[in-house]
Amino acid sequence: MRKVQAGTEAVAREVQKPDEQWRQELTPLQYSVLREAHTERPFTGEYVHNHADGYYRCAGCGSKLFSSDAKFDSGTGWPSFDEPLVAEAVELRPDNSLFMRRTEVVCRRCGGHLGHVFNDGPTKTRKRYCMNSCSLSFEPATASQDAAAAQEPGDGEIAQSGPASS
Repeated sequence: MRKVQAGTEAVAREVQKPDEQWRQELTPLQYSVLREAHTERPFTGEYVHNHADGYYRCAGCGSKLFSSDAKFDSGTGWPSFDEPLVAEAVELRPDNSLFMRRTEVVCRRCGGHLGHVFNDGPTKTRKRYCMNSCSLSFEPATASQDAAAAQEPGDGEIAQSGPASS
């Protein structure tokens, strides 16, 4: 496994903590994945089969990264999404470790390793953001979040284009 510490490049991060603080705040598996860019074993993560509505946040800093609306079952053993909630929430960078060419996904706010993105997704984005469950925390949707998401300009208005037909 690659033992490169995520987030140590020259990029200034909004959330910066000493290594010892990361070790205290994260579980050993979270530290290994988020800070050392390791990968959890497939089909072992908490969110692989999570189908609840809500948001996935970075387990290191709490940044909101993905919506359950973008999640799909890729069959790979890791939670997969077709796009981030906000593109700027994640950073993509080349990863040529393990004799492979991949694109690593890190949290822009804290530099934590989240997983990798591939160009073989089944949706219109053609992306598969394959994330480690331990890099994420899940925030279930609340009734007020559901209502706010559903409320868009024009909602509740009925178009009047002529007499109704039956």
